[in-house]
Amino acid sequence: MVFSLDKYFPPDFGSELLRNSPDAKLAPAPKDGVAPDNYHATSIFPEYFKIGGEWLLAKESRMDCVPVYENGGISVREFRRLKKGELVVCGRTERGEDGIYIHTGGFTHGEAGSETFAFRQGHSRETSFSRDYDELYELLKYERDNGKIVWVMGPAFSFDHDARDAFSRVIAGGYVHTVLAGNALATHDLEGAYLNTALGQNIYTQKNIPLGHYNHIDTLNRVRLYGSVSEFIKRENIDNGIIFSCEKYGVPYVLAGSIRDDGPLPCVYANAYEAQDAMRAQIKDATTVICMATMLHSIAVGNMTPSYRVLPDGTVRKVYFYCVDISEFTVNKLTDRGSLSSRGIVTNAQDFIVNIANGLGL
Repeated sequence: MVFSLDKYFPPDFGSELLRNSPDAKLAPAPKDGVAPDNYHATSIFPEYFKIGGEWLLAKESRMDCVPVYENGGISVREFRRLKKGELVVCGRTERGEDGIYIHTGGFTHGEAGSETFAFRQGHSRETSFSRDYDELYELLKYERDNGKIVWVMGPAFSFDHDARDAFSRVIAGGYVHTVLAGNALATHDLEGAYLNTALGQNIYTQKNIPLGHYNHIDTLNRVRLYGSVSEFIKRENIDNGIIFSCEKYGVPYVLAGSIRDDGPLPCVYANAYEAQDAMRAQIKDATTVICMATMLHSIAVGNMTPSYRVLPDGTVRKVYFYCVDISEFTVNKLTDRGSLSSRGIVTNAQDFIVNIANGLGL
């Protein structure tokens, strides 16, 4: 299988509807953090706004934000970042009636199947994912050198010896450009490297050790004593695991805090909005996102990831988004929450990452 990016087909601005569209209406934000009445909310799709007779594409978008006209272009703002007086695009239509056009078919160009009824159109444990794996192997090989691959991870990987080893090999192979996770993934991964357990259970034999429930907080406490993860790795001679591999190969990781966190690790973002900003900074130039075994992080990242990316040369390319989980509910919930471009794989995430490492020849 030879991989090629899905081609982008821009709107036909010469069509009668779009040619005769009025300019979009602009209204100033009435106060900091507040949009004007009838504001337009963005989606995951490419959106164009007609201003001064010219259709402008929002180059960096995000779901449930507002388009702001500034410096001759369209910026997309979270509501909390709006400043009083900024010019917000207003209008709730999407087909050009108000100078706003949402281009939902840019990467399909009418190629969807013609059947209105067919079996097995969703994603479930019975779905065949063989082709998805083959396509993903080729996508990752392409993206390693031509894009940015962001992995969003739940703590399940840190509980299994083979999963930790497989993802470490994926990192070493250059297929990981950023990791987004929570305190638990990093804590239990470091516990595995430090004490060979996760939550006190041996990561290979699954045997609970005496007083093992202390192990993760002992690990946290030791990291906090040293003041940083990197110093802990150095001082305790850590030589394996996901976080170790990120540190070794210079892969940035963002750990977003939770109300239930122990410790937490010194590098965990305790403020939710600071964590969101840090995650958004990594997502804004991502071209492939793979979410594994974490419903809340998957939904959060899905909401901040558009279906497209505008490259420095002006090329519009597709952003590939995968959600991997043993729960059909989690996989399908991303679509329910508006992440319509998400592709789901229903499987044990530990098995998934081992398959990925093997499929990439690592």
